Amino acid sequence: MTPAFAPVGTQATVKAVTPAQLEALGANLILSNTYHLYLRPGDNLVAEMGGLHKFMNWTGPLLTDSGGFQVFSLSDNRKIDDNGVTFKSHIDGSTHRITPEKSISIQENLGADIIMAFDECAPPNDRAYNETAMQRTHTWAQRCLQVKTRPDQALFGIVQGGIFIDLRQRSAEYIASLGFPGNAIGGLSVGETKEEMHAVLDAVDLILPKSKPRYLMGVGTVDDLLNSTLRGVDIFDCVLPTRLARHNAAMSGRERLNLVNAAYSHDPSPIDELCTCYTCRNFSRAYLRHLILAKEMLSATLLSIHNLHTLLQLSRNMHQAIIDGRFQSFVAEKLL
Repeated sequence: MTPAFAPVGTQATVKAVTPAQLEALGANLILSNTYHLYLRPGDNLVAEMGGLHKFMNWTGPLLTDSGGFQVFSLSDNRKIDDNGVTFKSHIDGSTHRITPEKSISIQENLGADIIMAFDECAPPNDRAYNETAMQRTHTWAQRCLQVKTRPDQALFGIVQGGIFIDLRQRSAEYIASLGFPGNAIGGLSVGETKEEMHAVLDAVDLILPKSKPRYLMGVGTVDDLLNSTLRGVDIFDCVLPTRLARHNAAMSGRERLNLVNAAYSHDPSPIDELCTCYTCRNFSRAYLRHLILAKEMLSATLLSIHNLHTLLQLSRNMHQAIIDGRFQSFVAEKLL
């Protein structure tokens, strides 16, 4: 069901939350990380254990990214060429190489339901770099299609091109022409302004086929989900809700509460009076602050449950507003 927010389980686990809790939250898609699982425990071991669904005990849909973003974020520890990327592991410094073919092989071993084409994510404001990265992404998308063997996995292509509208238009046209069952928009939420992000989404919205899901990679604020769905996006993922939770922050509508704040030390109210999550139905701000100050692990779990519920419930509410034909007014009300 879309719009869909996918909690991120980088290492085959959504941090501080069990699969049963995710199921209770109504999560209908989880993302895991190809780069990290390739390095540890290894995609061959995951395959030996029966695949990622069985390994992490998640029966719902799974998505794996291609590993491209993580490799390219290594900066000085990688070398890119037209055939792939050579890089050093952040774990032990060992040297590895990932090509489009290798990325697909890893993802087929992992066995997620949706897998991603290997792409190059460039700094958003460098036009020359983005043009080169876009061309590589297009060539690599073709190579990924050619080597994919598993019919039970949906391979998505990725649109690149930084903040440059003409490059994004060219990329969207090319990726759409390859006939992927779904299309992703990469290289956003990496330092560009919100206005630049929205301009890119407006441009690709006119080009990518409306009959196929669009996946905006790495986005996870309330405002971003609202504004991006308004521009035709169907799927989102982000580490933000669980990362905020581990840093003692709770989402409350479009605001964030820092629960370390002494103002909450005697506060009997929940994080959000209108929230129906397990945390808000059972615990006060004062108790959550106590857990944080006592360095109890439960604080990360309870705040993660609340933050994930916030985005998952927003996704469900957006879906219903679309079905009811009142989505424009729904977004306008939320963004007031």
